[in-house]
Amino acid sequence: MSEEIRIKHTIPVRARPDILYRLALEPARRVGWDRNYVSGTYVGSEGRLVNNALVNYRLARNLLGLKFQARYGQLQAPQRGGWESVAPFGPIEKMTQSWNFKAMPGGTEVTFGLNARIRYRWAAKQLERILNNMVVGTLLALQKQVDAQGAQLMEDMGKEMAEKQKAEQKAAKEAAKAAKRRR
Repeated sequence: MSEEIRIKHTIPVRARPDILYRLALEPARRVGWDRNYVSGTYVGSEGRLVNNALVNYRLARNLLGLKFQARYGQLQAPQRGGWESVAPFGPIEKMTQSWNFKAMPGGTEVTFGLNARIRYRWAAKQLERILNNMVVGTLLALQKQVDAQGAQLMEDMGKEMAEKQKAEQKAAKEAAKAAKRRR
């Protein structure tokens, strides 16, 4: 009676695989940039990204605000990682996410896969659309997050360069004035 949904998308991102690995799989970092998640916290005191680590997630209101617990597995930093839900939640019987990061010239090829087993056949089409939008939105948000960091770095470097040029121009003017006075 359950229905399977399999979604997989790939995009290139201008960042190193290790940075993307941490952004995509660390619960606290993921909540910071992915608008599909409201909260993500480790269960227990260890709080590290390791195989079999349990994490409590809460989805955004547009995804029904569902809470669920996930178990991390297949972690192989910085190439791949993922998790699967521990128990059914809402109309979803089981959900798994997988991330693959393949280094390439100029960045990383990121593949995000989501598999879900839906409890009710009548809800499958709507949930497939919602989950597909979630996957695409997550990939675009990841790309935007990385580009925002790079854009901020470029802006800061530009400001530093402008200040350095002003200081050099001022020093050149002072040197020219001093040379005039000596004559």
